[in-house]
Amino acid sequence: MSETLLSARNLAFELYEVLDAEALTQRPRFSEHSRETFDAALATARAIAEKYFAPHNRKGDENEPRYEHGEAVLIPEVKPAVDAFLEAGFLNANRDFEAGGMQLPTLLSQACFAHFQAANAGTTAYPFLTMGAANLIENFGSDEQKRLFLQPMIDGRFFGTMALTEPHAGSSLADIRTRAEPAADGSYRLRGNKIFISGGDHPLAENIVHLVLAKLPDAPPGVKGISLFIVPKFLVNPDGSLGPRNDVLLAGLFHKMGWRGTTSTALNFGDHGNCVGYLIGQPHQGLACMFQMMNEARIGVGMGAVMLGYAGYLYALDYARQRPQGRLPDNKDPATAAVPIIGHSDVKRMLLAQKAYVEGAFDLGLYAARLFDDSHTAASAEQRQQAQQLLDLLTPIVKSWPSEFCLKANELAIQVLGGHGYTREYPVEQYYRDNRLNPIHEGTHGIQSLDLLGRKLAQNGGAGLKQLVRLIAGCCERARPFASLDALRQPLEQLLSRLQQVTLGLLGDLARGEVNSALANSALYLKAFGHCVIGWRWLEQAIRAEQGLAEGNPADTGFYRGKLQAARFFLTWEVPGCHNELALLEARDDTCLSMHDEWF
Repeated sequence: MSETLLSARNLAFELYEVLDAEALTQRPRFSEHSRETFDAALATARAIAEKYFAPHNRKGDENEPRYEHGEAVLIPEVKPAVDAFLEAGFLNANRDFEAGGMQLPTLLSQACFAHFQAANAGTTAYPFLTMGAANLIENFGSDEQKRLFLQPMIDGRFFGTMALTEPHAGSSLADIRTRAEPAADGSYRLRGNKIFISGGDHPLAENIVHLVLAKLPDAPPGVKGISLFIVPKFLVNPDGSLGPRNDVLLAGLFHKMGWRGTTSTALNFGDHGNCVGYLIGQPHQGLACMFQMMNEARIGVGMGAVMLGYAGYLYALDYARQRPQGRLPDNKDPATAAVPIIGHSDVKRMLLAQKAYVEGAFDLGLYAARLFDDSHTAASAEQRQQAQQLLDLLTPIVKSWPSEFCLKANELAIQVLGGHGYTREYPVEQYYRDNRLNPIHEGTHGIQSLDLLGRKLAQNGGAGLKQLVRLIAGCCERARPFASLDALRQPLEQLLSRLQQVTLGLLGDLARGEVNSALANSALYLKAFGHCVIGWRWLEQAIRAEQGLAEGNPADTGFYRGKLQAARFFLTWEVPGCHNELALLEARDDTCLSMHDEWF
């Protein structure tokens, strides 16, 4: 196989033809970069991912972390891979040069990181979690907390986690029971239990910095009473050296269907009454702090789902080109040679669906990274604000849509391989199992849909939504000069128009207090909204593909034709189906809402 992680040509198309990554080098923060430095970083990421991460992906799946003498034990290949990642500077790709970082745009660091997500989801999780935890401490920690915990994380000596979920509460963080009592020295003593803590224990770093949600004695009820604490595995002395083991116990490991290379831990805090923690941010404001890490993680989970779908698609594509089987329907002569299965129309259907899902979602994930850059480095305060508002609106889609539809791509990849796809001798079944966890990571599909419909649409007076509508309408206008795109543009315009009507109705219901009925079918809304967004991103790609056919290298003709065919598939096969969901939403269908427990 020539490419196993992601298509280099498609990556270049996204970065330089669709998202104009080179324009970022005109901004002061990125002025020392160029396309050459961007491409060098991408090449390094691909090389390390192929050399250190991909080779033990299967071994990590078959040899899960073990619980031995109160510690988690990993296969030996994980640490050299993580060390190579650290040594290449990818942990700090976005940080200032002065802080030892690459000062890359988030667009480029996300593109680099995508290679590792495709190569080995289990091992990639450890630095991924650390990056989010470090960013949180950087934004909300005190100078002393940054000195003792952030700097060692930047240096790669300490790793990080976030500890939210508790056995009785699940996603309902308002009901957490972990408590933090003030101590005389200004620190706190925590007591409680957390479960499903990814990376909660491992031997990859000197220390693990847990970011733990807990409640103070005077906490008001609900989410307004949650505070956030730094709880290290080992205490840190004032001079930065490691002190004794903190009262944090690895109670056990969970064994999930996928991501088996990542420790999924149950942690006990304060079994011996001496779990030391440090308040980060203001009392009772912990969830607001944690949401920064959670939102970063949601975008990361979405891109992780994309890359697992992408890896499965590339494998299925290569297999379909190599596997001879059967003959076309108009050939009844058994003496003729079998054709590669990619010649069969139904296999093309499955491959086109995969391409439409993964390349559409890949575009959206990188677009979100570009918005993050714009929110920090765009020329004016207004532009920065607009980028942040749009990113806030799109975050539930970036997380949840790929987690559903790139998983469908993995399912189709298994089917393309036929019987082989269902065996462990081929990687596509592992890609599916790994990706099947992403609909639960960082909030379920239902939770994301409630966030979108119940909160994000009306946020800031609907500024993000109005901006999105303008962008989609503008894209449709730019597509009009291309007669070949009429059949692609029109379904998107029709969906956008009807989606706006349904949205206004649902927002009106919410304003009148009809919350339960308005949100009852929010999952349907997220699907239709997500398809509209992905349809927009495909129409943008189609415009660039038409321009490439007219002005680009003739050697890229096949690539651009493929883009147009995938856009055609999504916009004419997938988008029109959303009107069924919109009809149910318009009718305020109460089939699920009115169902009674005893009727099941």
